[in-house]
This record gives sequence, structure tokens and C-alpha cells, in this order.
Amino acid sequence: MRIFFDMDYTIVSTEGRLRPGVVEVFQRLREDGHSIYIWSGMGVRAGEVRYLGLEPMVSGVYRKPLIHYKEAVCKAVEQGEIGVMPDLVVDDYPEVVADFGGVAVKPYFFRNPEDREMERVYRVISELAANGHAPGSSSSTPGT
Repeated sequence: MRIFFDMDYTIVSTEGRLRPGVVEVFQRLREDGHSIYIWSGMGVRAGEVRYLGLEPMVSGVYRKPLIHYKEAVCKAVEQGEIGVMPDLVVDDYPEVVADFGGVAVKPYFFRNPEDREMERVYRVISELAANGHAPGSSSSTPGT
């Protein structure tokens, strides 16, 4: 699956720190055969992805639309601004997840070593990939 992760408050805190488990989950998802993409409503954040050490695990970095999500992404794909359509998304905005299917996470504002959201994200994605549905996902059919 092509999995698009939001940047701010999904995998990175307001302080610019990675949420616990991001690197490990990205590695496991890649080992499972998934492609990881990063997008942000703040624009293309390739420099930050590189700085955070995520670049080797990420297949693309894009600007996330802020309104009319699915329609805007379809247009961006047609125009070559986004390389592929997401099969599912992981985001702290449930509205984005509702448009594409995927996993809504609790916002990650400040460093919290006890945060386990990424472990939950991995479990949900694994179950979706294996069974086509999973508790905690917004859709039983990724990419539709």
C-alpha cells in the first residue's frame, strides 16, 4: 500500500521531535512491502524529512491540500505535483482520513515518551493489509 503520513502533530511535535516509534514503524512497514510518503499542509518538507533521518524510508514528500482533499490530490496527481494517489493516510485530522481511508491519530504536540500511537497505527495497517478491514480504521477498503 501507498501510505501517506502527515507531518505536523502526526509524526512530529510542535518542538520538531519525532513521535515515539516513527522510525521503527516506518522500517516495519517498508519490510512488509508498503511505500511511505510524507505530506504536509505547510508545504514540501523534504529538508526536515532528511534532518529527521527518515529520507531513506520515504518514497516521496509532498504538499498536502488543506481543503477538498481527495479532489485536490486527484488534480495534483494529474498535474504531476504528487507522484501517486494514497491508498490510505495517517493524520491527526479525521477529515483527511475520512476522505481517503486510513488511521486518525491523537495529535502529538509535545514530547511524550509514553505515546504509543505509532504502535496502534502499525497494528491497524497490518490488519487492513491482511484482512481488508480493521478496528480503528476509517475504511474497510484502502484507497477507495
